[in-house]
Amino acid sequence: MTTLAYGTAESSQDGLTRDALTVLQPGFLGTTAPDWLLRRVGEGLSSVGLFGRNIASPEQLAALTAQLRAERDDVLVAIDEEGGDVTRLEVRNGSSFPGNLALGAVDDIGLTREVARELGRRLADCGVNLNWAPSADVNSNSDNPVIGVRSFGAGPELVARHTAAYVEGLQSAGVAACTKHFPGHGDTAVDSHHALPRIDVDLDTLHARELVPFRAAIAGGSKAVMSAHILLPALDPTRPATLSPQILTGLLREELGYQGLIVTDGMEMQAISATYGIERGSVLAIAAGADAICVGGGLAGEETVLRLRDALVRAVREGNLPEERLADAAARVRGLAEWTRRTRGASGPGAASQEGTAPGTGTGIGLTAARRALRVTPGSPGAGFEPLTAAPYVAALTPVANIAVGDETPWGVAAELARLLPGTETGTYAAPLSPETVLQDAGDRRIVAVVRDVHRHAWMAGALDALLDARPDTVVVEMGVPQAAPRGVLHIATHGAARVCGRAAAEVIAGA
Repeated sequence: MTTLAYGTAESSQDGLTRDALTVLQPGFLGTTAPDWLLRRVGEGLSSVGLFGRNIASPEQLAALTAQLRAERDDVLVAIDEEGGDVTRLEVRNGSSFPGNLALGAVDDIGLTREVARELGRRLADCGVNLNWAPSADVNSNSDNPVIGVRSFGAGPELVARHTAAYVEGLQSAGVAACTKHFPGHGDTAVDSHHALPRIDVDLDTLHARELVPFRAAIAGGSKAVMSAHILLPALDPTRPATLSPQILTGLLREELGYQGLIVTDGMEMQAISATYGIERGSVLAIAAGADAICVGGGLAGEETVLRLRDALVRAVREGNLPEERLADAAARVRGLAEWTRRTRGASGPGAASQEGTAPGTGTGIGLTAARRALRVTPGSPGAGFEPLTAAPYVAALTPVANIAVGDETPWGVAAELARLLPGTETGTYAAPLSPETVLQDAGDRRIVAVVRDVHRHAWMAGALDALLDARPDTVVVEMGVPQAAPRGVLHIATHGAARVCGRAAAEVIAGA
């Protein structure tokens, strides 16, 4: 283990400084651990966050986590791997697992548990031991721009039973679950990456809707819970949940009895950073009851770690943060790290199975779940659909991706249809869109229109209507929340845009 001195603040390896490092969960750039990160892990940094930029292959990821564990055997290696639309393991190809909405649509808790267990196994094989998942948000607002298919659905009890099953499956593989976004991000029309959402509902509604899945997660033993950057005036009229003692300590700790790790959502998100700044925000979060500060999705590097470490130390020394609160937070981080160390297999991390990770391969639990999640509606009652035998033209009507999903990950059905029907071509279209452009590009080929949350995008709905007027034999594939009425000669709702969802839809279209 390496410990070096870097100036007055850095050479003081006392308990306070070490505790301040312990509560941070930073990100970094690159596919190998930089020297600065290894040094800080040696000095007390207990957690590291991984994103798509850090992952090239299962073997590379296993080597990266082994680098970190050479410095600290119990380091927490965290990732935002929800499966479905939000994937980091398969950021360049699309996920081998459908997301929460697909699992909720099937409503088989055994299937959800098995999907989470297999996902957890792959993470564990790569040396990842903390997953910032599942989302326990009840997607009660169909206009929600950031949750949507990341939720199991709009019913509190449905979301609760699948959240509990997911936690159980993930943790049975030795990977700690981090249930999010407490106390519930489902009834928002604002993305907290960009601004501060506000939920104006009364306490009775919160307890009957938002909190039901979190109670189930707590009862199911979720090792961590992630806070949301949202304002709920019924609970705290001035501070968002991440910074609220009433919500994190009063509600989550005292009323709900949760004793595990409380992790913040990314502190660089505008809902916090634009109003409080990440230093003040981090101090307020720990004071409110959070135990770990997630930062690094957009602020990756040593400078961020040092800024936050020093802000926490300064807050204690100036009397703005009780030292015992910081010590308690650090102890909870170390407690979770010890759990992951104990549960890790004796052989340690190895190369993950690649079954089902390349396009067109694998028939595992993820594809099984994606097939079961399809909702297929013919254009008229009792009408049959003749599978396509000639290569179609796929028109992907593409909205702007939210930050949680990102725009790196491919989605749609074109690649899978091209495998089944060679010669398939595709075009990607964004607002504003003239339907004539699509018709011209398609020529005389059959059109497969792929949409995502068409109910949320007037331009998309209008273009789809025009396409169907001109070409009634168009097949429609909805890969978002299927809120709009089914349209087209055949309508396929996949309940998510994971690669396996696209494959399942393509199989129906081609009769495979």
